[in-house]
Amino acid sequence: MFKTVLFPIDESRESREAADTVAQMVKTFNSRLILLSVNEVPVEGEEPPPPERVMTPEAIAELLKNAQGMFSKVGIEAEIIEREGKPAFIICDVADEINADLVIMGCRGIGLTEEGLADSVTNRVINLAPCPVLIVP
Repeated sequence: MFKTVLFPIDESRESREAADTVAQMVKTFNSRLILLSVNEVPVEGEEPPPPERVMTPEAIAELLKNAQGMFSKVGIEAEIIEREGKPAFIICDVADEINADLVIMGCRGIGLTEEGLADSVTNRVINLAPCPVLIVP
């Protein structure tokens, strides 16, 4: 049913907590797992993202390596993708590129905006994703 699962990760507690659900789903459906980390970069003409939402390339590589290792310990081989841009749009673009059958993400990542949940990365992904999105509370 879910041949390819996309798991966008960041350094948030919600992302770490969603990992157990991801592992269960991937094992249940024998899915291909893709880990995605998006570094939010300033877009010309827009205000730069808050410093807590910008990661160094080294930090992103370490985050993905640690996540890949964690899934490996439970017998899941995970592929990794790193991108830069607006997280919600990149997540949806990657989901489309890899023909994801499911996106799994935490209920709030570090992308909760000052405007609140209605303008969060999670909410945008729910509305724009080309496939079902499972939000882990």
